[in-house]
Amino acid sequence: MNDNMFSQIDFGPLKEYLENDDITDISYSNGGQVWLKTLSRGIYRIENPAINNDLIKKLAFQCSNVMGKTFNMAHPFLDAEGSELRLNFIHDSIARNGIAVVFRKTPAKIRLVKEKILDEKYITLDIHNFLEKCVQGHCNIMVCGETGSGKTELVKYLASKTAENEKIITIEDTLELHLDRIFPHRDIVAMKTNNIASYSDVLVTCMRQNPKWILLSEVRSAEAVMAVRNSISSGHYILSTIHADKASSIPSRMYSLLETNQDIEQFLKSIYRYIQLGIYVRGYQDKETKRFIREIAEVTEFYVTPDNEAKHNTIYRKLADGRVVRNAPSPYLIEYLEIQGVFLEKELVEAMSKKEEVEKNEENNIFADDVEVLFE
Repeated sequence: MNDNMFSQIDFGPLKEYLENDDITDISYSNGGQVWLKTLSRGIYRIENPAINNDLIKKLAFQCSNVMGKTFNMAHPFLDAEGSELRLNFIHDSIARNGIAVVFRKTPAKIRLVKEKILDEKYITLDIHNFLEKCVQGHCNIMVCGETGSGKTELVKYLASKTAENEKIITIEDTLELHLDRIFPHRDIVAMKTNNIASYSDVLVTCMRQNPKWILLSEVRSAEAVMAVRNSISSGHYILSTIHADKASSIPSRMYSLLETNQDIEQFLKSIYRYIQLGIYVRGYQDKETKRFIREIAEVTEFYVTPDNEAKHNTIYRKLADGRVVRNAPSPYLIEYLEIQGVFLEKELVEAMSKKEEVEKNEENNIFADDVEVLFE
């Protein structure tokens, strides 16, 4: 761990876990329970008597001094954020079963490597190459999934495929992308919202910086939803994440975050028109190997037809039993890419169109909504 903010803090028995690259999160609660979230094994509990309430209270005191904050009954919550580590403490006056803390590691590196993710079947080669083409063709892409599924890591990987001469601005409320440190030679501005500068304020300034790409760390509020739509409608390209249970539900999930009574049909059509792709990332623990598996489980495109129909087309879906169902990209997406000067090779489109054998009746039952008309 390389974090100057916490260089003077003695983490004691926690240090070995903080320096282990396989560990992404450490959770302490309930008077001595320590839970680790890892890349290889998922979430599991460890026993370490040296990690106790006294140690955590000592760390909270040190962090409050470093951050210039107060942590007591009157101020029972403490956030301490460095360049690659984020801590959140809850005082025992609120957490009645004892002081609690979560350590979240946000290293300035891209964990996803092409050869490794192909070998681990995180993604198929044709879908990998297709997504790379979509980034080169300036598709607006939203990545969804559960907490811990690896949404941010995928956004970082996709961002690495943007052209070096294309300016990127990242907008986050907590710093996790670190693209400015990963690519120090590129024109990248890392912006952080706070109580003074909201998403809307930052976005206005962002537009004046003339970026090609705007990366929003996560869409989880009405303000962030509008920031995404305004970014796209003003001619910029976006990569962002959102919590949703499948790629095809991303537009409706965005609408659910709005706090106004905006017309649902009008809003969804604008999202279908401006966002080209949704990606669903899934994380689960394999029952046999006990390893934690992350994989791209769905890639869906959105578009509005000349007849003003909002549609989505599921290009790729991987079922829980490993079977894969594919559909070729629509002519609308292919045309969008060609306008951007990106052409999909015939062999790639053919590979993406191949379907594994699925019983016809079962396919109809499961995948009837793969191409769906929302509004006419």
